[in-house]
Amino acid sequence: MIILFDLDGTLIDSTEAILESFHHSFAVYDFSVPDDEDIKALIGHPLDVMYRELGVQDELVWDFVNTYKEHYRKISTQKTILLENAKEAVERAAEFASLGIVTTKTGKYSQVLMEYFGLMKKFDVLIGREDVQNPKPNAEPILKALEKFDTKNREIWMIGDTQMDLLSAKNAGVNSIGVLSGYDKEETLKKFTNVIFHDSLEAVNYLKSRKSLHY
Repeated sequence: MIILFDLDGTLIDSTEAILESFHHSFAVYDFSVPDDEDIKALIGHPLDVMYRELGVQDELVWDFVNTYKEHYRKISTQKTILLENAKEAVERAAEFASLGIVTTKTGKYSQVLMEYFGLMKKFDVLIGREDVQNPKPNAEPILKALEKFDTKNREIWMIGDTQMDLLSAKNAGVNSIGVLSGYDKEETLKKFTNVIFHDSLEAVNYLKSRKSLHY
């Protein structure tokens, strides 16, 4: 079995770091700061898409993105936490499956975070925003991650907290599980998968029981 995890809202909570970095970038360019709920509603999308949705003109978007990243890099480890049960979920999953991370976050910073939490060694691959032309919900990030594995006769699952994760899985032709530990509500996730759990540990326990039944 191969299990691919999203990061934000699935394994980690970096909401504080994300919001602070957005606030910082809007302040630097003397723009009025959007409402936090409007920012949170867009988490899971690429940063450039988020800024456009928040009203930043095209010609300024990448300046905002770069300013965001510069600030985020400084604060990410201090202002990010592992979600409840996430460490146990990864450790348990590694006992019976090959693992990968597929995120819209910058891969370089994602790797730093997972090393900080002592979990990077459990993963065979990490695909971040800079590794693909077309981020989630496109299939490309998942397909790129799967290039690292022998996929023959193996069940493949994507675990994520937003419709972006579930759509990416659908587009890549792999199974998906929605978790309620992050940003999209259950009624949204239900439109894209019929397998939904409270958190990543419940999802992993379900997959472990599936594997036991199949073998």
